[in-house]
Amino acid sequence: MKNSISDKTVQSHYPLIIVGGGPIGLACGIEAQKAGIESLIIEKGTIVNSLFNYPRNMTFFSSSERLELDDIPFVSINSKPNRNEALEYYRRIADVKKLNIHLFEKIESIQKSDSGIFNIISDKSNYTANNVIIATGFYDLPYLLNVPGEALPKVKHYYDDPHMYAFQKVVVVGAMNSAVDAALETWRKGADVTMVIRGSEIGTRVKYWVKPDIENRIKEGSIKAYFNSEIVKIEKDSVEISTPEGPLTLPNDWVLALTGYQPNIEFLRNTGIRLSDDEQLKPEYNETTYETNIKGLYVAGVVCGGMDTHSYFIENSREHAKAIVRSIVMNNE
Repeated sequence: MKNSISDKTVQSHYPLIIVGGGPIGLACGIEAQKAGIESLIIEKGTIVNSLFNYPRNMTFFSSSERLELDDIPFVSINSKPNRNEALEYYRRIADVKKLNIHLFEKIESIQKSDSGIFNIISDKSNYTANNVIIATGFYDLPYLLNVPGEALPKVKHYYDDPHMYAFQKVVVVGAMNSAVDAALETWRKGADVTMVIRGSEIGTRVKYWVKPDIENRIKEGSIKAYFNSEIVKIEKDSVEISTPEGPLTLPNDWVLALTGYQPNIEFLRNTGIRLSDDEQLKPEYNETTYETNIKGLYVAGVVCGGMDTHSYFIENSREHAKAIVRSIVMNNE
């Protein structure tokens, strides 16, 4: 039975398997196709799943031409594209290029056998491959608050649509782009918004056209903000926070804990990839070919930075695909 968006039939062995169907995974598939290397992309969710999970109204920091793959024009009606435009663009690329993709299939393990072939086990099937690229990004595992009450249904680690929070008391935890966007959008839909921020200011990496907006809303008191503060407990109808002035209890309907996300480090470690002996946990790889300490196993995109998820973006990771496929071709010569 077929399980692909292409016309290719399902098989168990591929010269190349790409784990992750985001923009960089698609870029790797395109480059492999151009080099005549048959490949399979396996994605645990929908096509470009991480972008799908972005807030509906999100605008990219990058301009559209910096998000393009294979010189295929990305046309946007705005100077910077939004989430829906990106979903349309990358979906069309996958379709036009006839990339072989299995969706909603989670890879559980990757191990290299003594014969040099990789054994890949998913929750649906088993595969073998000569080469594997891991391009899994970092948007799957949120940083948890690790406080009592975090498991309550009112606590969300992903933010989607502001309408849901209209006329509700909302606490937004965090001070980076996701948190700032959520605070502004829910406030504009009528929510009573309070930000709880561990540091002393709004994050320096917040989009330059948004940062003055949130700072002015806080200054005028439209959005309340507690700096150098943390949530210590979440109740059904309230949250307790610690502030420089002492503990405080706030009436509350929703908590948007938007404190960032991290790559699946354990998945990398279980493949046998060596990680740096520091907090960054950066995978070991050749800076030119992106081949890890395991021959034939490559990393691409944001996952290359380990816990440093701010070093790589679509615009500076697109070239990883070309370097990796070039390495695979050279290794096969």
